[in-house]
Amino acid sequence: MSVKIRLRRTGTTNKPFYRVVVADGRSPIKGRFIENVGWYDPKKRGTNYSLEMERIEYWSGKGAQMSDTVRSLVKQCRLAPTKSEEPSAPPVEEAPAEATELAEAAAAETAADEPDAEEDETPKA
Repeated sequence: MSVKIRLRRTGTTNKPFYRVVVADGRSPIKGRFIENVGWYDPKKRGTNYSLEMERIEYWSGKGAQMSDTVRSLVKQCRLAPTKSEEPSAPPVEEAPAEATELAEAAAAETAADEPDAEEDETPKA
């Protein structure tokens, strides 16, 4: 039995959608399959696929042959950065020294202009 990792079309007319499946090479394209290992949506922009790489590597290790399109999707998946590698937030840039000095000077001026709280609270005789 030759096992293939290939696409199985499930979309409607003019709206293709594919499942990435592991199937016997002799079974028809819309026929039986052994395992569903992902999906591919050619009409979607951006990331338009999802693959279970552990299962694909398992079946490849057992001798399953990938179709050309699946091989291309696996290559893209391996090259794409994982979520843990992407920065969670952009780096914070420190303000220039001049801006910090100006802010401190402005804070000192406003503090000098305000009357002290102790003077206002003294009882009047």
